[in-house]
Amino acid sequence: MEKNSVHAEIASYTGKLFRDNFGKGPSSVYVSIEHPFITIYLSDFLAPMERVLVGQKNFMKVEETRDFLMQELLPEIKATLRVTADIDVENIYYDWSLRNKSGILVAVIKEENSEKQIGDLSDYPKKDEVHNEIIRVSKLAEKAPEKVESIYLNSRTLLVDRKGILVRIEKELINSGFSEQLRLSKRQLEKRLLDPTVFETILGTQIQDIFVDWDFSLDKSYIIFILKPK
Repeated sequence: MEKNSVHAEIASYTGKLFRDNFGKGPSSVYVSIEHPFITIYLSDFLAPMERVLVGQKNFMKVEETRDFLMQELLPEIKATLRVTADIDVENIYYDWSLRNKSGILVAVIKEENSEKQIGDLSDYPKKDEVHNEIIRVSKLAEKAPEKVESIYLNSRTLLVDRKGILVRIEKELINSGFSEQLRLSKRQLEKRLLDPTVFETILGTQIQDIFVDWDFSLDKSYIIFILKPK
């Protein structure tokens, strides 16, 4: 299948999937494939009931409900990517910006199917400064990551990969079955600490969205910056 056809197929499927399961789909779906990642950016995505909860500042209730639903949808998304695009996905990360009515899905392609890894991709200006700010924020939230990598997946999407960030109390909460509560709390905390203006100064461009998600079993996290088009 041609590259553009793959992008269109994934975008069409994702829009329909969310519309069928959430009652309202995103108005736009932007798909980018840069091995080993697929990013699916959703805009204008907020169901009518969610709009009411957001208006009442019940953000965590919306995120909790979406998390439960996403756990049911992730296997279907993986299977569809395998069938329609011949892409075998290892993990899918996701997050929402309820105030901006947007969301992101990041699918990680299995290593044997990936054409290149993060370390093989080119550098970009101010990369060290970005990493230093990520380390500073991580220290405030939990601890300094054991490793930080980052890449531009396209002109508007910067992905940061952190490994080794969980502290002992977080690991204990996960082992005790409080993963969902920890995920919701960490989202709120880290997004408050990730100051867009700091990264805008470093990168020399405006930040439209910031997303964060974790894989607690692998002790890793992705931060995704969506930049405003120039």
